[in-house]
Amino acid sequence: MRAWQWLFAVAVVVAAGTAVYFLRPVNGPARDLALLGDATRGAYLIRLGDCITCHTDAKNGGAEFGGGAALPTAFGTFYAPNISSDRDVGIGNWTLAQFSRAMSDGEGPEGHLYPAFPYENYTLMDDQEIADLFAALQATPPVSTPSRPHEVGFPFNFRPILAGWKNLFFRPQRYVADAARSEAWNRGRYLAFGPGHCVMCHSPRNVLGGIEAGRELTGNPAGGTGGRAPAITSAALAAEGYDEASLASALQDGFTPGFDVLGAAMGEVIADGTSHWTDADRAAVAAYLLDKG
Repeated sequence: MRAWQWLFAVAVVVAAGTAVYFLRPVNGPARDLALLGDATRGAYLIRLGDCITCHTDAKNGGAEFGGGAALPTAFGTFYAPNISSDRDVGIGNWTLAQFSRAMSDGEGPEGHLYPAFPYENYTLMDDQEIADLFAALQATPPVSTPSRPHEVGFPFNFRPILAGWKNLFFRPQRYVADAARSEAWNRGRYLAFGPGHCVMCHSPRNVLGGIEAGRELTGNPAGGTGGRAPAITSAALAAEGYDEASLASALQDGFTPGFDVLGAAMGEVIADGTSHWTDADRAAVAAYLLDKG
């Protein structure tokens, strides 16, 4: 064979190997789908996950869970879908297995889900929580508003390429507690990286939209799915005058130590999410973020 033929053959093999690697499925541990969900417990998980804020177009008078407002990003504008119990345009026809796959592996009926939906965080939830959340959403009033299509241009509108993104940045797994730290610290870390998904908005992203490893919670001044977000590391929070009590209080009423009010996207998170958390959960997040294990 001539030299160019050898080079072409090598290039084909490398390209094929790369394609196989980046298109391989990314799946986490199997879940127990025989569990019975509790809608009451699930209703609290709705608040922990801030589902109402994202999946309700409140500014335009949309019904709860009927589809969200625009989430502008560098890759296009995303719209959170209808997740009410409507059987035609919501998730009323979904099975627990389908719901689990979306929450755990980022896979929906149309294929790969965009990471604007924080399955990177929800994958850490345990099996019973997934069953409970599903039960709660199935108990919501049906909303007949169709989901609004995402406004994402080529090539990002080609969902199969998300397999490559997942292989680079997504590691589906369940939360594992640090035995060396307190129960409250672990609960706070779980909420920040799991259903509360603080890390999603408050971390910088690279050019491909993945969280920059090692810089979690250091802020996202460029903006993202939640807009511009400040650092919430222990040093940054301390510099703003927060201690555990005042941070937990801010998550309840939105007032900062300097008597300012947390507004915009964080104001919505507080109104629909953290203000409904238990005192223990707000205290746990404060303990973790301020690293008072």
